[in-house]
Amino acid sequence: MTKIPISLYAEETPNPKVMKFTANKLLVDNNIYEFLNRAEAISSPLALELFGFPFVESVFISGNFVSVTKKQNDIEWSDIVLEMREFIREFIRDGGKVINENAPVKLNKDSVKHKEELNREFSDIEKKIADLLDEYVRPAVEQDGGFISLKKFEKGTVTVSLQGACSGCPSSSMTLKSGIEGLLTKMMPDEVVEVIADND
Repeated sequence: MTKIPISLYAEETPNPKVMKFTANKLLVDNNIYEFLNRAEAISSPLALELFGFPFVESVFISGNFVSVTKKQNDIEWSDIVLEMREFIREFIRDGGKVINENAPVKLNKDSVKHKEELNREFSDIEKKIADLLDEYVRPAVEQDGGFISLKKFEKGTVTVSLQGACSGCPSSSMTLKSGIEGLLTKMMPDEVVEVIADND
């Protein structure tokens, strides 16, 4: 079997616990997958292998990248990043399966634009907010190894869900307030009062 030439580079994210590994090929379709423990990773051979490392806390897979969150311990990324990068690169190069066909999807990038997970249709205001998040916020968040989606809008409060590198990131609250809240209150001053995160 011919091995596919794979290049993979590691890049730091604003969250010091998370490293983003980006490949030169698409790893998964338009869906987003997040595995918070080894039991959840049963549907992803790659994530399951990654949980074999004792310092791995969670795995987030989207598009052409894998974000790995390490546990809070004495291990520094500088000590393990080369080993992790080579491990993921070889796994992909050798034809390892990233996601099984029937894996439960955390989110679909298309469906989150105008619906929340309960399949409730978004209101017109929510659609406008979702479009603004898609256009101005999501590309930057994905660049940092994470994902953002609108959960709901109620009485002036926009509730978003942060995943991947953004979840638990020390700078995410500042990004929410100064970045996303600033953008939405400027673009929709009559509707939006504040932005909060809810990752449940």
